[in-house]
Amino acid sequence: MIPRYTHPDMGRIWSDQRRYETWLLVETAAADAMAAAGIVPPEAARDIRERAGFDIARIEEIERTSQHDVIAFTTAVGETVGPSARWLHFGMTSSDVIDTAQALQMREACGVLLSDLSALGDAVRDRALEHRRTPMIGRTHGVHAEPMTFGLKLALWYAEIARDVERVGRARATVSVGKLSGAVGTFAHLPPAVEADVCRRLGLEPAPVASQVIQRDRHAELLAALAITAASLEKFALEVRGLQRTEIGEVEEPFARGQKGSSAMPHKRNPIGCEQICGLARLIRGNCHAAFENIALWHERDISHSSVERVILPDSFIALDHMLRRFTRIVRGMVVNPGRMLENLDRMRGVVFSGTVLLELAKKGVSREVAYEWVQRNALRSCSEQLDFKTLLLADPDVGRALPAAEIERAFDLGEQLKHVDHIFDRVFHPVRA
Repeated sequence: MIPRYTHPDMGRIWSDQRRYETWLLVETAAADAMAAAGIVPPEAARDIRERAGFDIARIEEIERTSQHDVIAFTTAVGETVGPSARWLHFGMTSSDVIDTAQALQMREACGVLLSDLSALGDAVRDRALEHRRTPMIGRTHGVHAEPMTFGLKLALWYAEIARDVERVGRARATVSVGKLSGAVGTFAHLPPAVEADVCRRLGLEPAPVASQVIQRDRHAELLAALAITAASLEKFALEVRGLQRTEIGEVEEPFARGQKGSSAMPHKRNPIGCEQICGLARLIRGNCHAAFENIALWHERDISHSSVERVILPDSFIALDHMLRRFTRIVRGMVVNPGRMLENLDRMRGVVFSGTVLLELAKKGVSREVAYEWVQRNALRSCSEQLDFKTLLLADPDVGRALPAAEIERAFDLGEQLKHVDHIFDRVFHPVRA
């Protein structure tokens, strides 16, 4: 079943119909290239180009007997071509067709993902600009650290999405190769010029060298790029889930009118979309592992990779397409609560400015070790006794001798903490290219 948010094109790319269409594209391009090279009669290439077609039911009927998918395909297509069918698949082995056609599918599917990534990047950028100056507490180890802005968190996502775009784009180029070099890659029955011509017609690069198959390190690189992209989405979704926790309440994924969160608890608004994204990322990582296992084949080829790829390629592309499109909707509809962010920022009664106070004391000539002890004892007292940190510092005679009250006050200036936000945004959204 194709997931709900999947683009129709992605399901079509991995359908049986499209698989056979790409096989026929390769066969037709090969006939035309061989005709141009004087290997196949021009009228035979014309017949194949103009008459060739297929019926999936007929292919499946033949395959039940032949137990060979490419033979079933060429037999069924040959029935539509007529006498010129003897030149169909001339000099080729099954993997010449399968691997070259699969490259077309992978390239096309990568194009859909790149479009998805562009849409997600646009959505994240818009929300980042919206919340460029929305202050919130940053957390390390799950514990309050120092102030930041929600826009900075989203800018971080945007920069990672841009790297995902680069990774998928590189992987698309890596797998956009074809081969017609025969059973063990020696071009025993067709010259390299035919392969080059076919690849040119299909918009692919010829593999510089192949065995019976295109080498699967290329496919592993692609699956790795998909898995990293899925892991990025998992990271973003996990952050939304964390910020949606009742105790935090700073961000929520959208909750539609009429939506139900729990069959037993009517109050529930659960981050189910983000949870689904986190779960699917695990699936794609597992598929990536299988792609790495496919690299090592016996000698010039076995078919242990084939059954795996029939699952991991469509499943990974369809799942990631779904994840990207669903998370884009989540980002666009994401509910942000600036008031709760401020409330949480103030929850620790100012101790999140301890690092600034430490540095100000160091500037005044206090050793770092001594300054750390002064600041820490007041911070710990603030936490344990629920007292205002700045008030404690102002009353501390050691701190007071080193830092005037006005400078203590300035150390708690949120604007000073966030003074470089615009610079970071310029680096992310308006980078200067070397």
